[in-house]
Amino acid sequence: MQGLEREALSLLGTELPAFLMNSDLAAKRKLIQGAASAALAQFTNAEKFLEDSETLAKASHPELLGEVSLRIGTLHFWKGELPKAEAAYKKTLELAREQKDQFLEASALSGLGLATTMEGHYDESVDWNRAAAELARSISATGSLAKTLGNTGLSYAELGDYQNALTFFKQAEEVSVKTSLLADETYWLAMIAYAYQGLDDDTSAEGILKQALPLARTQDDKRTLAQCLSQLVWIGLRTGRNDLAEQYSQEEANLNPAEIGPRLAVDSMLLGGLIAAARRNYPVAENSFLEVIQESRANQYQQWKAQAELAKVYADEGQDAKAEREFRRSLNTIEGARASVQSETFRLSFLFNTLKFYSNFVDFLVSRHRIEDALQVAELSRARTLAEGLGAVSKTLSFPLRDFHPRKIAQQRNAVLLVYWLSQEQSYLWVISSAKIGFLTIPKEGEIDRLVNEYRGAMQGGKETLQGRNLAGQRLYISLIAPATKMIPQNSRVIVLPIGSLYRLNFEALISPDAAPHYWIEDVTLSTASSLTLLNSSNGSAPLKEKRLLLIGNTGQASSDFPALAQGPTEMKNIEQYFPDANRTVLEGKQATPAAYLSSNPERFSYLHFVTHGTASLTHPLESAVILSPDSADSGSYKLYARDIVQRTLHANLVTISACNGLGARSYSGEGLVGLSWAFLRAGAHNVISALWEVSDSSAPQLMDSLYSELSQGKDPATALRDAKLAMLHSHSNDVFKKPYYWAPFQLYAGP
Repeated sequence: MQGLEREALSLLGTELPAFLMNSDLAAKRKLIQGAASAALAQFTNAEKFLEDSETLAKASHPELLGEVSLRIGTLHFWKGELPKAEAAYKKTLELAREQKDQFLEASALSGLGLATTMEGHYDESVDWNRAAAELARSISATGSLAKTLGNTGLSYAELGDYQNALTFFKQAEEVSVKTSLLADETYWLAMIAYAYQGLDDDTSAEGILKQALPLARTQDDKRTLAQCLSQLVWIGLRTGRNDLAEQYSQEEANLNPAEIGPRLAVDSMLLGGLIAAARRNYPVAENSFLEVIQESRANQYQQWKAQAELAKVYADEGQDAKAEREFRRSLNTIEGARASVQSETFRLSFLFNTLKFYSNFVDFLVSRHRIEDALQVAELSRARTLAEGLGAVSKTLSFPLRDFHPRKIAQQRNAVLLVYWLSQEQSYLWVISSAKIGFLTIPKEGEIDRLVNEYRGAMQGGKETLQGRNLAGQRLYISLIAPATKMIPQNSRVIVLPIGSLYRLNFEALISPDAAPHYWIEDVTLSTASSLTLLNSSNGSAPLKEKRLLLIGNTGQASSDFPALAQGPTEMKNIEQYFPDANRTVLEGKQATPAAYLSSNPERFSYLHFVTHGTASLTHPLESAVILSPDSADSGSYKLYARDIVQRTLHANLVTISACNGLGARSYSGEGLVGLSWAFLRAGAHNVISALWEVSDSSAPQLMDSLYSELSQGKDPATALRDAKLAMLHSHSNDVFKKPYYWAPFQLYAGP
């Protein structure tokens, strides 16, 4: 249990006396010898020991058959025979339940979780791990619990969700410390570092690995040692320390591949190729990547990574046809892996691990002056989960896209489309009108991110940004808007398709640094969208023609965390006046419950408006919620979750979430901020207005009154919202409300 397999084999080296040769002790001895040999990659010995143990168990000790099956499953796992491992773990589970052995059952469930993760069956793996953790906790099986928590973290990491992976790895390490399982503790330390690497925090990752590395060496734990070395190679390459990467890589290469396991052995081959590529030793790099591609034990992640890196090698050598072929092969591998993920929640994070690939493919096409092809590749990574849920695209796509006509979309929407692409090496902007597609280079991701954080902080802090000539607001305009102004006539309609940190920015509030500085909202009517595919989708249902309102809010104080909104009643009354009694349904006070919303047939309404608090979940975005009144005095259920919102089809022309955190707290690669607005778009709403940050209760009623006044005059939602904001900006009655803090949090998101 402490990872001291050699000592275990030494202790059991002496043969048992004759009178014990057929005892349960003999079967257990063979079982432990088999498990220790498997861990040391002495597979022939392990097979013989386990075969002998199974024979003894079948003859007179059937109660041990489940334990034998578990160890056989682990042997298959270490050999890289994942289907056989899964079959053995399922047999173990069956025997454990027959014998009512819950400790064995927990181990079998945990094994199934790990095996299915490595097979790429992520939905299944999370379910197995969840069941294993629940059982292990209930029976205080701390050893199984630590492994299960860590295996759950591995599933999330494989899905690109490093935030949740970090949480589970830390829990696994804490439980291992409490149970004094030093080998496990060291391994989970390495995996904590792995999660930090996934979150682009190489500094934290390297610090932890330098703690874990000497521990792994002391314990003679080859797998954990290889894991630490592999991660340090990645960090060395990412930080430009190629000599250090090569040093760690050489140490890893000296390890016996059988002792470190198939996954790390393939990783070692892949890293060798990356080091050679960094040294511009292209023949060696090519051979290494081809070796990984042809390796039957390589998982899907390793396959597409090798294909993508081989494409870069060919591109650097000027072999364009070969490069494009490998880029396409890598894309097909990614698409196949993503299509196997059934859960919408898990698909949200899947593209995180692949974003670097898309950037490389985009860069390759741009460097070959294939601007529209590069736009197509960028589009392949955008809003996939949202578009699939609405039936706009299939689960697998290929390059080139069918029926991809950006200029036609601009014409249909009567708008100029600004499509952004940020990366560490080079960022781009496509400016699309009905007449042409313009293309521009813009600053790198790091510079843009810094300015976004600075300017957003100033706006959230309630600072005067216009008169103070905020430099971040001006520089963002100069970087993101000014290069495109020749294609954007005054008073144009503009649809922004952001990426990365740009999802957290309201472009209306950027400052045009003319002789008379002004916010960009003065020049254009702006809305935001997630993808060109969604804008072009005809699969969304048509908006309802009859103007019917579902108004929900002015709730009681469900929790001390969510005090009653002082101006909530005023906002409700202001909005009610724009709809006749027969055309409005109002859920207010105790009537404004999650159950009441779900049973109101929300698909009947052309307008939905929420006047209440909202929450955004960082780790589980579909747990974001609208805060309403409790469903009953006993239940305490007062949250309308995003996961429930997506279950009810909508046909609304506009959903307005006059609440804090309506857009969400976490941006997913390609999907943007996933939260309440994403959920309402996913449910079928054609437009959603929600907030980027905490909404001022004092200004929201005035803004919403103006919004509905404009809507009642027949204006579309984007124009109505802009005019309402301009009315606040130009008001002479309250200069305070001219600050972006009061009007800029609200953004309009356009759906199909």
